[in-house]
Amino acid sequence: MTKKEIVKQIADELGETQLKTKEIVQLTFNAIVDTLIRDRRIELRNFGVFEVKLRKARKARNPRTNDRVDVPPKFVVTFKPGKEMEERVRELKPTAEELAALESPPKKAETVGQANGISSQSDGQSAPKKKRARKATQT
Repeated sequence: MTKKEIVKQIADELGETQLKTKEIVQLTFNAIVDTLIRDRRIELRNFGVFEVKLRKARKARNPRTNDRVDVPPKFVVTFKPGKEMEERVRELKPTAEELAALESPPKKAETVGQANGISSQSDGQSAPKKKRARKATQT
């Protein structure tokens, strides 16, 4: 769902114009961000808690060059859902497509391996999987 869809849904429920509703939604998002910057935490009852935390510096690896990279400490936003949200999400029932996606192995690895000229071993055993590096986020 996009912000535009949220605005449309709220505008329809309230009988308000989308333009006015968009302004209210944007002001709400701005207030959340401003509070996070100022207070480093915002608690929205029955929804959840957003918190700004300082992530430690760490060593990483550039996946293209395999060079070691020093990643400086940085602030990240965490979210912990509220009790009501947790309960409502837990009550969800998976669709047949979602269950099928869990059972079938991902096709992406096979496609990437074949595109790179890598084929599976002839004795029926697959090659050991390589660990994937975390994507470095830009600040």
